[in-house]
Formats: sequence, structure tokens, C-alpha cells
Amino acid sequence: QVQLVESGGGLVQAGGSLRLSCAASGTIGSIKAMGWYRQAPGKQRDVVADIGSGGSTNYVDSVKGRYTISRDNAKNTVYLQMNSLKAEDTGVYYCNAKIYDYTGGGAWGDYWGQGTQVTVSS
Repeated sequence: QVQLVESGGGLVQAGGSLRLSCAASGTIGSIKAMGWYRQAPGKQRDVVADIGSGGSTNYVDSVKGRYTISRDNAKNTVYLQMNSLKAEDTGVYYCNAKIYDYTGGGAWGDYWGQGTQVTVSS
């Protein structure tokens, strides 16, 4: 079994910073892309940033220059450094990873963390 566990959310004032972490564990054979999604109240879950296995990154326009995604392949962990936070960054942040689970003959799967709340007060 594979699981993703997130940490680092919380309440912060506008202009502040937070760092999210997401660690994958279990029967992991390999990990391709990892990413962070945000679900604001009453809205759908949308991608914020993602990072390939080689380190290539993509960001949604609204966070470019403020967020930095990174990963530590040795620790199977992805991070999201969020700076200059704004009220509109508020939401539940979910990590996602494409992981090869080597049990049961092996298969690629799309895995999600449980979500961590980020609240930015204006």
C-alpha cells in the first residue's frame, strides 16, 4: 500500500509564508510527477504546481514568483514553499503523486494526500 501524508498548513496573515510537506511511503517502486492542488471553499480542486521526476516545474499563473515546489527523491517527499501569501490563497491543499506500487504484480496509480488547510487572513 502507498500513502501520502501532508503537513505544514495553518493560519497566517497576508504577506506571510508557509511551507507544506508531503511524504510518500509504503510499497513504492518509483515516483513520476508530484504536485500540489488547492480547493478553495465552494470551488473545484485545481492544480497549483507540479514537478517532474527530473525536477522540471510548472506553476499556475496566480502563484508564479511566490510559490516554489521542490522534491527530495531520496525521501519521497515534495515541498511547497509559499511566500507573500494572499487571502485568495486560502483553501485545502492536497498533494498528488504518480506512484508505481510494486505489490500485486505492480501498477502505476494516482495517489492523494488527506489535505491540509491553509488560511490567509487579510
